Amino acid sequence: MKHIEVVAAVIEKDGKYFATQRGYGEYKDWWEFPGGKMEKGETREAALIREIKEELDTVIAVDKFICTVERDYTEFHLTMHSFLCHVVEGRLQLLEAENARWLDRAHINDVNWLPADMEVIKKM
Repeated sequence: MKHIEVVAAVIEKDGKYFATQRGYGEYKDWWEFPGGKMEKGETREAALIREIKEELDTVIAVDKFICTVERDYTEFHLTMHSFLCHVVEGRLQLLEAENARWLDRAHINDVNWLPADMEVIKKM
């Protein structure tokens, strides 16, 4: 089975968390924390900062590690490292995602999360 290793940013502001909706692929319209694949030789934190700059044209700071989730999907095994982050500079512009929302804890389950991201929510 193919193995994919990714990083995810749980961007927090004023008690709310930034979620993005996938606009492509098998999991189109599902919700996730933004991030992406690590490149060879990158640290997890450097990959996350690069991915958020590429996907959201925003500079973030990585505050702390939340958890690593191991999850089997139909066509691959996912290892996802998630981190609590905050915006340093930028406006979180959607360059790849189809939609986004700020969700507080009372409304965090109002969207259809991808299974790995749901595991992160349980650990938060």
